[in-house]
Amino acid sequence: MAARLSTFNSPLGETPHKTRNGAHTITCRNRHCPKCQAEARQRWLTLRERELLGLSYFHVVFTLPHELNRLCQRNPAVLYNLLFRAAAETLLEVAADPKHLGAEIGFLAILHTWGQNLLLHPHLHCLVPAGGLSSDHTQWLHPKYNFLLPLEVLKPVFRGKFVDGLKRAYRRKKLDFGGVTKFLQEPKAFAAFLQTLHRKEWVVYAKHALAGPTPVLRYLGRYTHRVAISNHRLTAFDGEKVTFRWKDYARGNKQRLMTLHASEFLRRYVQHVLPRGFVRIRQFGFLANRLRSQSLTLIRRLVAIEPPPTETPSATSPATATWKCPRCGGFMQILSKLTPFDLAFRKVILDTS
Repeated sequence: MAARLSTFNSPLGETPHKTRNGAHTITCRNRHCPKCQAEARQRWLTLRERELLGLSYFHVVFTLPHELNRLCQRNPAVLYNLLFRAAAETLLEVAADPKHLGAEIGFLAILHTWGQNLLLHPHLHCLVPAGGLSSDHTQWLHPKYNFLLPLEVLKPVFRGKFVDGLKRAYRRKKLDFGGVTKFLQEPKAFAAFLQTLHRKEWVVYAKHALAGPTPVLRYLGRYTHRVAISNHRLTAFDGEKVTFRWKDYARGNKQRLMTLHASEFLRRYVQHVLPRGFVRIRQFGFLANRLRSQSLTLIRRLVAIEPPPTETPSATSPATATWKCPRCGGFMQILSKLTPFDLAFRKVILDTS
C-alpha cells in the first residue's frame, strides 16, 4: 500500500533499498504487497512463457460457491488445498476417460480468492494445452469437443470431489469452527450443510484462448506475486476513506468507483493474505515439476514444435521493451518502474542530499 496509501504500514515493516539504477525506493518485501516483487513476477512470467507449447490452449476456472466463504475464512489452508486437489483430480480423471479424451494432460493452476470489489471469491484459474499424451506416450491426442472437456461432466465431478474431501476433513477434525460457523460442529448441521452444497450447481467455466496462451498467462501473472488489488486502481485516501476503481461484471463490465472506510478496506484486503508458506501456483499432470522438462521435450518432438531459446533470465537482467530508440534504432531497456511514491521519495532524497 505504500505507493499511494503511505499511512498504511506493512506488518513486516518497510525497508528502504536501491534499485539497479541507484534510485531509492521503499518496499516491505511481502509477497502479498501490491507494490513489491515486480521483478520476481517478471522472471516467473518469462520462465512460464518459455514453457508454452505451440498449440491451442484452454482457460478453465473452478469456482467455490459463496456458501463456503465463512469456512474459507477460518480454514484457508485446508479449503484452498482441497480446491487445488479437487480441480486437479477432476481434470486429470475426466481427461483420462476414453469417452472424452483418453489422454494424460498437464496444466498450470493459480489460486485467486477475490473479486473486483475485494470480497471473498475463491476460484482457481487453469491454463491447459488442448490435448494430451496417449497412455504409452507415443502420440499427442487432440480433444474431441469444441471445448477441451464437457462442462456438464466437469461440474458434478468437481462438486463431488470437493464435498467428499470436506467430509474427510470434518471426520479427521481438521476444520476450525467458530463465530457464524460454530453451529456446523454438530454432525446433523454439517450433514445438512453438505446437502445444501450437493443441491447447488457449481460453476466451472472454460474458454478457448483464441489469442493464444500468452495473453491469458500475462493476465494471470498480474497477481502471482501480489494479491487482490494493484496500486493503479487506488485513486484516493483522505485519512479515513479509501477510493478505488473496480469493474462491475454484473452490469456490462462498467468501470466504477468504490469508497470504503479504511478499516473495511483493510478487512477486505487482509482476508486474501494466504497462510505462511502456502503455494498458490501449482502445476499438474505432465507439467508437474518432476516431469515437466522431459514431458515438454517429448511433446515438442511428437508435434514437431521448435523449442524456445534456452536462455534463462537472471535476477539482474533488465527487461527488454518492444519499442526502439528513435535515435539509434536499438531496443529500449526497462531499468526500473517507478510509482508516484517512488518519484516523490526520490525528489526528497535529492533535495536533502
